[in-house]
Amino acid sequence: MNQDIPPTLEIVEHDGGKHLVKLSGSWNIRSLVAVPGLNREISSYAADKNTQWDMNSIAVLDSAGALILWKAWGKRMPDALQMKPEHQRLFERWQGVEIPQREPVQSRSRLIITYTDRLLAGFWTQLLQVVTLLGQLVLDIGYLLLHPGAIPWAEISITIYESGVRALGITALVGFLIGIVLSYLSALQLKIFGAEIYIIDILGLSVIRELGPLLAAILVAGRSGSAMTAQIGIMRVTEELDALSAMGISHSLRLILPNVAALTIVLPLLSVWTSSMALIGGMVSAQTTLGINYQQFFDKLPDAVPLTNLFIGFGKSAVFGLMIALIACHFGFRIQPNTESLGNETTNSVVAAITVVIMIDAVFAILFMGIGMP
Repeated sequence: MNQDIPPTLEIVEHDGGKHLVKLSGSWNIRSLVAVPGLNREISSYAADKNTQWDMNSIAVLDSAGALILWKAWGKRMPDALQMKPEHQRLFERWQGVEIPQREPVQSRSRLIITYTDRLLAGFWTQLLQVVTLLGQLVLDIGYLLLHPGAIPWAEISITIYESGVRALGITALVGFLIGIVLSYLSALQLKIFGAEIYIIDILGLSVIRELGPLLAAILVAGRSGSAMTAQIGIMRVTEELDALSAMGISHSLRLILPNVAALTIVLPLLSVWTSSMALIGGMVSAQTTLGINYQQFFDKLPDAVPLTNLFIGFGKSAVFGLMIALIACHFGFRIQPNTESLGNETTNSVVAAITVVIMIDAVFAILFMGIGMP
């Protein structure tokens, strides 16, 4: 079969020392793969513009073979070229077409540097966008102070119910179980040193100051933050955001402000609720493992945990709520009108919100290191 003849290249001296390159065989992709050095050989002869080419003996020529010859010729037809009419059409398709060049292979270190640059640039861009949302939020608050009738009470109320009231069950369960686990593990160590009574100090400080607000924020970020992002994303997919813009309704005033206000109000209350359930779980475990009764727990707790810790927990919870809502809205508006973007940005929203919550908690721990300690 003609398709099985390998591609060959023959050099013939012609017309006073000029070279005639005679091509024969099958110049298709299947045959060319078997002769890897043929491309360099063609390019070396094509460098001489006086070289003549004879392609009449080629049995089979496909687009791959024509492209190799076309690139070797410098993306133009040689002056002295003989070929079959049916092969002419394969070269005509490449005339005026920009052939993409292969990108040079980068070293591993260069790839790492490029990836790091893109990561930092993306982080900086998103940080500026979040700051822009925060600035727009301040402007909206100023507008509402001058126009109290425009406050979106209905949206704020609905968000408080969805993010706060409907989260009471899961936060109570998680808080109660964490209190039991923390109390049980602490009791095992305190028994060794005969310091069972200090379990009240450990539970009070760790739960009211740290674990309660942090657990509530993480649960709200995973539950309500993702819901806010998905809700805005669905509005993008269904073109509701475009409809709001067409009607002159502000996105920030009707979507961002209610979410931020609701979470800023509801998260401190949820943190108190979660802390209370964690303390109840701790009391149950302490009474079971150490024999500390409930009355003794209630009498010792105010002395072990100053009231300042409750205010610190309140303050950080409000900041948590503000940042969770801002991040959820930020990633919601980044969603493109397709389902893949919806899933990716919702995941990014939850991860970013939880990360920011932990970072803010670390900042609060450093700033208020010596405050509220008994």
